[in-house]
Amino acid sequence: MDSELFEKAPVPKAYFSLAMPVVLGMLVTLVYNMVDTYFIAHTGDTSMVAGVSLTAPVFTVMIALGDIFGLGGSSVISRLFGQHRYADGKRLSVFCFYAAIATGILILGLGLVFRDPMLTLLGATDDTWRHASDFYTLIIVGSPFIIVSMTPVNLLRTEGHAVQSMIGSMAGTLVNIVLNPLFIHVFGWGAAGSAGATVIANVCTDLYFVWFLLRRSPNLSIDPRLILDRVACRLRVTAREIRGIFAIGIPAAITNLTQSVGIVMINLFLLPYGTDAVAAMGIALKIIMIAVLIFVGFAFGAQPLIGYNYGARNMTRLRAIMHFSYTFLCLFALAMTILLSLADRMLMRFFIADETIVTLGAGMLRVQLLSLVCVAVVMVTTCTFQSAGKALGAFVLSISRQGVILAVTLFAGSRIAGYAGVIAAQALADLLTAVLAIVLFVVMLPELRVRRSGKAEPHDMTERSV
Repeated sequence: MDSELFEKAPVPKAYFSLAMPVVLGMLVTLVYNMVDTYFIAHTGDTSMVAGVSLTAPVFTVMIALGDIFGLGGSSVISRLFGQHRYADGKRLSVFCFYAAIATGILILGLGLVFRDPMLTLLGATDDTWRHASDFYTLIIVGSPFIIVSMTPVNLLRTEGHAVQSMIGSMAGTLVNIVLNPLFIHVFGWGAAGSAGATVIANVCTDLYFVWFLLRRSPNLSIDPRLILDRVACRLRVTAREIRGIFAIGIPAAITNLTQSVGIVMINLFLLPYGTDAVAAMGIALKIIMIAVLIFVGFAFGAQPLIGYNYGARNMTRLRAIMHFSYTFLCLFALAMTILLSLADRMLMRFFIADETIVTLGAGMLRVQLLSLVCVAVVMVTTCTFQSAGKALGAFVLSISRQGVILAVTLFAGSRIAGYAGVIAAQALADLLTAVLAIVLFVVMLPELRVRRSGKAEPHDMTERSV
């Protein structure tokens, strides 16, 4: 493990060393998302575009469930590594891996049993039912592989293997990009082909990560003997350790789940305005992901650095990391706002030729871009709470931006301004959540306030809680 990087390297160097591989991996994922939408849209079937848009949140649910053990585990393990408790971190990495497998199997069973009710809840209609069902069914079948892949992709970064984590993500995404046009157009499998390519790509990612954990990782493992006490017939993981993982992992999962819920809510409020509006918003949100995925990469790519220094109680260095994170990501958000606003119609036309949908989507896109700086603030703050083990702050933010606050702004906006109110609801929710994030940061992390006494700040190594 590269302790020098975490403890002494200049903050920009340490930040970008850990974050850039995550960002590059996110960019490849972004390319996949754009290519996926491109090939679906270029079938010329608006119902297929709408059907996939309606059920796409199911895939986000899989990622969210994987984040319980990926982000929750990496938060706990990075703080343990900051305290030089490497054996404990290794043992918990094994628990996270197998808990993710068990969760995937459970979702597979429940998802198939409740398929029709779920499709109805997601808003599938007679026009979109077949395409929505095809996409949903295959994604559910592949849920164990999707959920498991999210665990090592996050855990590897806790010991500085950001590049190897990126390689695993990129390899799976490249497989996805190759298989998508083959399955959708050559084989004519449509929405089912898109979902099938996604599942196969995640299988490839899982195989790479298993190989790396077995052969190359010194501080992480998938060896079940580290957590199984055969004599006592019990797990070598305490309830306190599991609570520590869940305390951060569940809010992280809720953050992703509320993204799905948020998309579903927006779709349901748009349905009265027609299928074209749903299809246009689906494409507009894909474009917004250009910025959001990069924000996620930079914010959460630095999570091991934040967690390590918080665990080591090195508050002087941690303050420098936080200052750099907020400044850099907010400036980057401003640049992305300008760039994407100038290219709104061109980006829409990349996905679909229907000028009605292009016009609708361009208008939606411009409104969503107004709040990108707010999204950046929320992302950095949420990552900080997760890294530092501040479960309450992480939970409150996780249910706000695309959950409770979005529900309020959608309801109020639709009543006050109709269609325009629905389109503006997410931007307003972003602004309100950013204000909430700043207040919570000041209240919940008083140790990061700059000391005025001028005295040296000692490293308090007495905190040993998970």
